[in-house]
Amino acid sequence: MATYLTQEGYDKKMKELAALEAQRPQIKQAIAEARDKGDLSENAEYDAAKEAQGMLEMKISKIKELIATARIIDDSNLNTEIVQLLNTVTIKNVKTGMTVTYTIVTENEANLREGKISSTTPIAQGLMGHKVGDVVKVTAPVGVLEFEILKIEI
Repeated sequence: MATYLTQEGYDKKMKELAALEAQRPQIKQAIAEARDKGDLSENAEYDAAKEAQGMLEMKISKIKELIATARIIDDSNLNTEIVQLLNTVTIKNVKTGMTVTYTIVTENEANLREGKISSTTPIAQGLMGHKVGDVVKVTAPVGVLEFEILKIEI
């Protein structure tokens, strides 16, 4: 199954992979030092180092699998007529008047602190395909929310 990423998301995953792979020598060194301390059956340092190695290799494996199946999204076809993946959308909560801006991204790139929400979230699903000025109803865990679309940007 393909994983869709923006070029920025793909580049971040490649950097993350390089950083994780750079940790391998440190963990091998920690294992070697713990092994040199004697009896491995009662060596907590050795167990901890081996566990850290296992976790690191699992993370590396997951990222490599994601990269191997990644498809880069072509952003040259983006427009601001309707809300779609990779658009930055400014919306206003009709009830509270509060405005917020989100960029709709793939699930792998979502990061609420950066204002990036997954296209699979109820808010993104509710906004997709709508135009500036539309008021959309979104069913969220807290109930039904109404948002007015104020701006769509690339």
